[in-house]
Amino acid sequence: MRFTRVTLFFIAFIITLGFYQLTSHFLAGVEPQIFQATEEMMVDNANILAELVEAEMRDGEFDSRTLRETFDDAHRRKFHAAIYDFTKTTVGTHAYVTDARGTVIFDTDAGKRVGRDYSAMNDVRLTLAGKYGARSSRTDEGDSATSVFYVAAPIGDPGNPAGVLTLYKPQLDVLPLVRERKRIIYTACALIGSGIIFLIGAVFLWLFRPIGNITEYARAIERGERPAKPKLGIGREVNTLARALDSMRDAIEGRQYAERYVQTLTHEMKSPLAAIRGAAELLDEDLPPKDRERFLQNILAETARTERLINRLLELSAIESRARLESTEPLDFRDILARAIDQAKPLADVANVPLHATTPDTPLTLRGDPFILRAAVTNLLENAIDFSPAAEPVEITLSQTGGAITLTIRDHGPGIPDYAREKIFDRFFSLRHHKAGRKGTGLGLTLVRETAELHNGTITLAPAPGGGTTATLTLPASQP
Repeated sequence: MRFTRVTLFFIAFIITLGFYQLTSHFLAGVEPQIFQATEEMMVDNANILAELVEAEMRDGEFDSRTLRETFDDAHRRKFHAAIYDFTKTTVGTHAYVTDARGTVIFDTDAGKRVGRDYSAMNDVRLTLAGKYGARSSRTDEGDSATSVFYVAAPIGDPGNPAGVLTLYKPQLDVLPLVRERKRIIYTACALIGSGIIFLIGAVFLWLFRPIGNITEYARAIERGERPAKPKLGIGREVNTLARALDSMRDAIEGRQYAERYVQTLTHEMKSPLAAIRGAAELLDEDLPPKDRERFLQNILAETARTERLINRLLELSAIESRARLESTEPLDFRDILARAIDQAKPLADVANVPLHATTPDTPLTLRGDPFILRAAVTNLLENAIDFSPAAEPVEITLSQTGGAITLTIRDHGPGIPDYAREKIFDRFFSLRHHKAGRKGTGLGLTLVRETAELHNGTITLAPAPGGGTTATLTLPASQP
């Protein structure tokens, strides 16, 4: 994934750099292209006007009345010319005429240049020399926006002109065209670039991001967690991969699960079966009635322990074999607790341990599996009863705060030793029971933890004030 992300970054970088170069190239050519087009039109107009001026020039004398009236009328004219996205309303072109020596004899701009010697100016100098004359000069050397275009045409014989006619036009007249062309280029490049970035982002979101989620899913499975299959969107390929991985996980876990439980059951059954067998062999001996009764009680106790171990394994297998709850139903947790108390009541009566329950009058609703939840609560109750001294009550409190339902079960037993707190939920870890003097199956709290995780809840065991242990099971409530 890291290599893919780096590759994707470099692709995006190269595309961005390419667009930058392309945009810079287009933008750099906008002004020269527009200026060239403007100059080309001015060349045509200058030569046309030069022919008109030649007709008015006789013996070096120029009758400027017609040309002056023409330009004055043109500059006063108002019009509305929509040139693509640019609107032109006035004439911005002026002209001046020089004699054969380069002295200005006529200027349409209020005669400002009349009498000046322009023989050194490129437009006049080159044209008088029989070449193409043009220049661009600033009226304010410190401001590029004050540039003026000058294009000249010979009056009379191009090889020996009688004078020069120069058209001039401020650069400001064509700058709106330049800005509009640049805006179009910026907009086009931005749209194309945004489309490519969107495409790259879509590829990342639709392909690489789901692959990252699948990778995290696989790593969570490797760590022994029970994650839900990630949501991957509508991509067919990644969803097919996720389903294949989920099926492989179920198949592998199924095999490992069966192997682990066969090994566990075999290992855990050895001890009680050996005790039963030893007691049964001793019963064949001629024993005093007191010893015979003791061995019979041992057989009954180990048989009960074996039965309880098998029941716990069956309950735990029903939970651990699930990666998630396939189906849930709305439940009132008060009913779950009531059934669990009924199931644990005989054990409490035998141990002379009262069960004191406090439940609210209103329903506590959640979605879950009733069988699994009842088994978990029953295990918590039986665990509290096993470690409670006779006549000391087990206090049960059920409540809801916000969106969480909380069940607390408090006993008055010896509590959990410090060394056992980190391992209390581990499989087959068990403390010696207060009354029986022997360890339990070590599966009850494991079952409770698995149940809490399947229902997106938590389970904690903590020392109770004044002695004993408080078990707290927290589950998310259903939204009303």
